[in-house]
Amino acid sequence: MSERALIEVRGLVTRFGSHVVHDGVDLEVRRGEILGIVGGSGSGKSVLLNTMLGLKHPDGGEIFYDGKAMSRMAASERAALERRWGVLFQGSALFSSLTVRENILVPVREHVSMPARLMDEIADLKLGLAGLGIEAAHKYPSELSGGMKKRAGLARALALDPDVLFLDEPTAGLDPISAAAFDELVSELSQTLGLTVILVTHDLDTLHAVCDRVAVIAEKRIIATDTISRLANHTHPWIQEYFGGPRGRAALRS
Repeated sequence: MSERALIEVRGLVTRFGSHVVHDGVDLEVRRGEILGIVGGSGSGKSVLLNTMLGLKHPDGGEIFYDGKAMSRMAASERAALERRWGVLFQGSALFSSLTVRENILVPVREHVSMPARLMDEIADLKLGLAGLGIEAAHKYPSELSGGMKKRAGLARALALDPDVLFLDEPTAGLDPISAAAFDELVSELSQTLGLTVILVTHDLDTLHAVCDRVAVIAEKRIIATDTISRLANHTHPWIQEYFGGPRGRAALRS
């Protein structure tokens, strides 16, 4: 993992009407790390992720990728940048009318022109990377278990060989065994493919299993970014309660 920041968020302000969600968020994501983002309900974890992805326009501040401000990028630069991202949204966001293979190929068809046979081979390769067998390729989302849907969504996120992977509550709704298997998969993919991963979650087991550092959102800003072992000793009341409560202590022991 490099200490150099791949993504920098500086003075970010986001609001919905008169409701301010973020007021001066600063965050650095280091190249090659798995960074967790945590915070209480309504703290704006997913809003921050969506703003970093450009799905919401910031009301103040700036986001830099590789030292370049997103607001100053030409359309061609922005399109090239977005091809370097893979995104797994909450609930996997699979298209119900498409098979798993067709879902995986959605970003490929949008950005790349190649023969259909080669596209199918790419989709099947991504299925394997996400831990799904070839038999899943022709299934529809309604025929998949919760864990399989997450893996299919991950396979789609990997379709364009991204440098950066954004995961929004990737283990939400999974049983503990499936969640642990998914955590292990993310960790392996990060190491094998050299991915930088930004992970929004409330799952303490996931934080302990995969994250190099964790950023904590409270009071409309990032109040701390550090390893879990150091955050466990932080003096802020919310951090103490989150990491020092019964569930936090249990996850730390495990």
